[in-house]
Amino acid sequence: MTIRRFLDNPLLAVARNVALITLGALIFSIGVKAIAVEHGFISGGVSGLGLLLYYLVGGLGIGSWYFALNVPLMFVGWFSLSRRFILYTLYGMAALSVFMDMVTFRAGIDDPMLAAIFSGAVMGAGVGIALRSFGSLGGTDIVAIALNQKWNLRVGQFNFYYNLVLFSVGFFFYDTDLILYSLVLSFVSSTVMEYFLSLFNQRKMVLIISDHSEQIAHDIVHVLRRGSTFLYGRGAYTGKPKKVILTITDTVQIKRLEELVFARDKNAFFVVENTFNVLGEGFSRRKVY
Repeated sequence: MTIRRFLDNPLLAVARNVALITLGALIFSIGVKAIAVEHGFISGGVSGLGLLLYYLVGGLGIGSWYFALNVPLMFVGWFSLSRRFILYTLYGMAALSVFMDMVTFRAGIDDPMLAAIFSGAVMGAGVGIALRSFGSLGGTDIVAIALNQKWNLRVGQFNFYYNLVLFSVGFFFYDTDLILYSLVLSFVSSTVMEYFLSLFNQRKMVLIISDHSEQIAHDIVHVLRRGSTFLYGRGAYTGKPKKVILTITDTVQIKRLEELVFARDKNAFFVVENTFNVLGEGFSRRKVY
């Protein structure tokens, strides 16, 4: 059995998704219960709304508030996303609700700014890990992914804008300093989440312009074991036809590629662009929620 066929095994795929969601739910719960709650922060998203209600109303535990608030959002996901995504997300919601009530220890961070930054980083990591699966932890992630699939709106960007509205409302009911610390938490969380979502997708798109393009392309294929494509152009000054090499590589091989190119042609043009979403053979597969 090849590695690709092994990784495509349905049972292994389910186990991987469940493991990512479970780990993400646990990490997110630690960020909320062990750090954010200790300082009275609002975490943002549906969990933030649940925390606000928990602080102001009480009655239910944080996990129970979170699950109750997620119910109407599941109807949004049911009609706009796949059944697979909904089932994984139901599991994520249940796992998060359980972990929220199970985590009882405190991190013991006294400085509120450090607590806001660290809790945001931990929570962002949790959400980012869970979203590496084909599900989520529920909450605004359901709406964010639906918007991402339809209009390519970034998940972290939507969550940050939603949180701005949530915190604006919170100013009327809550201490101003805590709301501002919560904004810092939200920004850090959104940034870290986007980082985790792109962590294993970072690629470099390279354009190489050289008079030795045939030899360089040969080296890319046989030395680096990478594919490449010729783009046919023409020099604006000389009017001579040019074969421009387009290739995609990762951050590990980019230096080797640079050395390979300039070993062939010290006068080559070597243009590198960062790209975070490369779909196709040898790279990421298209992810449909």
